[in-house]
Amino acid sequence: MTSPLLRIDLHAHTRVSHDGWTTPAQFARRAAQVGLDRIAVTDHGTLEGAFAAAAVDAERIIIGEEMRCREGLDLIGLFLRETIPDGLTARETADAIRAQGGVVYAPHPFAYLRHVRERVAIAFEVADVIEAFNSRAFAPAWNRRAATAAREAGRPAFASSDAHFPWEIGRAWTELPPFHDAKSFLAAARQATPRGARTGTPFLFAASLVVSVVKTGRPHF
Repeated sequence: MTSPLLRIDLHAHTRVSHDGWTTPAQFARRAAQVGLDRIAVTDHGTLEGAFAAAAVDAERIIIGEEMRCREGLDLIGLFLRETIPDGLTARETADAIRAQGGVVYAPHPFAYLRHVRERVAIAFEVADVIEAFNSRAFAPAWNRRAATAAREAGRPAFASSDAHFPWEIGRAWTELPPFHDAKSFLAAARQATPRGARTGTPFLFAASLVVSVVKTGRPHF
């Protein structure tokens, strides 16, 4: 008997991120309401929100973190136990993720305004899986190019919401066979099917900048 596919989202934020608005409890409840079987909390530079959401729904929440690398690109670590600092090289960041037994996820690989080619090359060099659809990537070419590059490279392609507000959770997801840890996830990832449902607008990005200013006194890009 074939096991049902899981619906997962591997890139989303709580209010612990400088630009997020969703409480960890809201995050966990919303994920359940929209039918996600697993969702990763990937706050910027901290695991605090992930652990808080996991305290509400440990089975559904994957512990993750989004880091800004020295080269200017972002990487996400999944199945983490300890925080990894910003400012490391991409290779150092990937090594630190794997040292915890984690998975290296490359979010929005083409959604940069400068040095795109160089950052894409670095992301594909170090990542285990690629975000081929980001529901906040308001320029359609960003997702098209990511999907094409992942397919041509033969890399597992995922769709995620990059949610910063509660109503964004459930806008994109990926279907894949069941898994229970990082190792079984990587095996299941070979059969992943992205299901990106909606693309955001620049207004969502602007809203997150406003949240960042309110919370920290300055915008974070």
